[in-house]
Amino acid sequence: MNLKNRRVLVVGFGVTGAPLVDFLHRKGAFITLNDAKNAEAFGETLQSLAQIPMKTIFGGHPADTAVYGETDLIIVSPGVPLDLPFLQSFKHQEVPLIGEIELAYQFMKAPVAAITGTNGKTTTTALTGEIFQLGGKAPEVIGNIGVPAISKAELLSSDHYFVMEISSFQLETIDTFRPAAAALLNITPDHLNRHGTMESYSALKYRIFENQGTDDVAVINADDPVCMAYKGLINARIMHFSRLNKIKEGIFTENDKMIMRWDDEEKTIIQVDQIKIPGAHNLENAMAAAGLAISAGVPVEAIQEGLMTFKGVAHRIEHVTQINGVDYVNDSKATNPDAAIKAIEAIEAPIILLAGGMNKKNDFTTFFEAFKGKVKHVYVYGETAEQLMETAHKTFFYHIDQVSDLEEAVQAASSKAVTGDTVLLSPACASWDMYNSFEERGNHFKELILKKRLSV
Repeated sequence: MNLKNRRVLVVGFGVTGAPLVDFLHRKGAFITLNDAKNAEAFGETLQSLAQIPMKTIFGGHPADTAVYGETDLIIVSPGVPLDLPFLQSFKHQEVPLIGEIELAYQFMKAPVAAITGTNGKTTTTALTGEIFQLGGKAPEVIGNIGVPAISKAELLSSDHYFVMEISSFQLETIDTFRPAAAALLNITPDHLNRHGTMESYSALKYRIFENQGTDDVAVINADDPVCMAYKGLINARIMHFSRLNKIKEGIFTENDKMIMRWDDEEKTIIQVDQIKIPGAHNLENAMAAAGLAISAGVPVEAIQEGLMTFKGVAHRIEHVTQINGVDYVNDSKATNPDAAIKAIEAIEAPIILLAGGMNKKNDFTTFFEAFKGKVKHVYVYGETAEQLMETAHKTFFYHIDQVSDLEEAVQAASSKAVTGDTVLLSPACASWDMYNSFEERGNHFKELILKKRLSV
C-alpha cells in the first residue's frame, strides 16, 4: 500500500494511536486524528507526537464528514464501533475503512501465526511465541496481547514469524489479512453489547480464516460445536485438536499423552501432567499452540520444552501469594462468564470468589451453575452487581454479598477466608466501569493483597 500524500483519518487514539500516527507520518501520509476523549486524556503520549504535522479533532465524533476534510482512507481503533453515524456517512461515500491490523499486514514480509477465540487468546499467543522462539523462528509477539502490530510490521524478514493475538473487534476491519496459520480456540457469548448476536460474533471470529488458501493451516477446536459449525467455509488445510476424542489429522490426548497426527506421522508430544499451566482449558490452549508450531515446522522437542517451562501470563489464574494458609489468585483477565468458569474448574475448592464489573449483556446463569459446591462465598461489585445477585438467587445460590468496590471485596474475603481457602478474583465481566483495563484491575488486586501481606 502506498500511503504517500494520502489523506488518512485515524479514528481512536488508544493503544495503537501513537505508533500508527508515527508510521503514517514516516510513509508520507496527511493525517487527521479523531477521538471521542478530550486531548488532555492522552497527555504525554500526544505530546510525544507534537513534531508530526496533523489535524486533530478531540472531544467527540462530529457527524458532518466535512469537518474531517477530504479523506482517502480511514483507520479505526478496535474500540471504535463501526456503526457511528459519521463512519456510515464515509461508507456511503465509498471511503475505504480498515484497522491497524490490516494496515500492518500489508507491510509485513514475515508469515503470521494468528490466534483468536473468546477465551485463552493471550495465554495461547504467549505460549506460541515461546515455542516459536525455542524452535528458532525468532518471532515477534504482537496484536491484542498489547504490542501494536504496526510498531513491528517492517521489522522481520520472511525467515521469521509474527505470532499475533487478534480480537473480534480487530477482525471487523480486516480486508486482505491472511495468516499462514490461524487458530480458533473456542466461541462462547461475549461482547454482545457490541456485536448484537452470537451469530454475528461467531461470524467475525471465523473471519480469521476467510483469506486463507490451501497452502495455509486452520487449527480448530474439535470439542467446540460452534467452532465446528462453520468449518465448511474454510479453504485452508484443517488441523483439529481435541482433548476428548481421537483425531484423524491433528492433535488429541490419549492415555494422558498429547499426540500429533500430521503428514502421515504419529508422535507423542508430551505427557499431559508435564504441561506447566493448570486446567483443562489450558490443555486446549497448549494443543492449539502445538498445532501452530507444527504447521510452521517447529521441532517436537521445542514444543515439548515450551509446554514444560511456560508458566502462564499475568492476570490469568496468576498465583499472587499465600497469607496465613490462604491463597490469593488474580484472574482479572476473565472478562466473561466462560473464562471465569474455567478458573473455578482449575482451582481446588474451597473458593471465595470476587466478581463483577462492566455489563456486556452476558447471562450469568451457567456461571453460578458451574460452582458445584466449590465456591463457598461470592462478593460482587460494580455495574453488574445487582444482576449477579439476582441470578445467584434464581439459581439457589445464597452465599453472596454486594460490596462497593474491589478493595471492600478483598477486605471482606480476607476476613472470611480460613486456612486452605483460595480467594479468587475472576470477575466474569469487563473492567471498564471502574478501571481502564483488566491489567489495571489485576494490578490493583495484587497491590491490595501485597499490602495486606506486609501488614500481617
